[in-house]
Amino acid sequence: MTSYVVMGVSGCGKSSIGAAIAAAIGARFVDGDDLHPPANIAKMSRGEPLTDADRAPWLAKVAQELAQGDTVVACSALKRKYRDQIRAQADAVFLFLRGERDTLLARMALRPDHFMPVSLLDSQLATLEPPSAEEVHLVQDIEQTPAQIVAGFLEAMTWR
Repeated sequence: MTSYVVMGVSGCGKSSIGAAIAAAIGARFVDGDDLHPPANIAKMSRGEPLTDADRAPWLAKVAQELAQGDTVVACSALKRKYRDQIRAQADAVFLFLRGERDTLLARMALRPDHFMPVSLLDSQLATLEPPSAEEVHLVQDIEQTPAQIVAGFLEAMTWR
């Protein structure tokens, strides 16, 4: 079975969609937020964007989880080079949750206890490099209901 990375900026639904997909295909789910070192969580909680150096050990942990197989990981994977780093260690298909800023802001406002402040959304959007045609990926728009998003990914996964 293939492993999957549910990717996108904060507030797009990576964790809930990832958990639902994992349950539907009988895979293990890992929330990438749980793999961040405490220093990364503290930095983001202060409203400071992570650097590539901050992300490197975290991405290595994400790849280690995926390499175990039959796994779905929720991970922002914002840049092509981050996805390349993951792919260098694990065979994974990226499931991109695409969304508009206003929708993302509204969703983030509903998560007051999350460590990622709304103030970092713009830096994430500026960093985001959507997957290109040569990357193995599937896309769903977050304007749909979660059930529609999951169904869309599952249907596309069967055609892959």
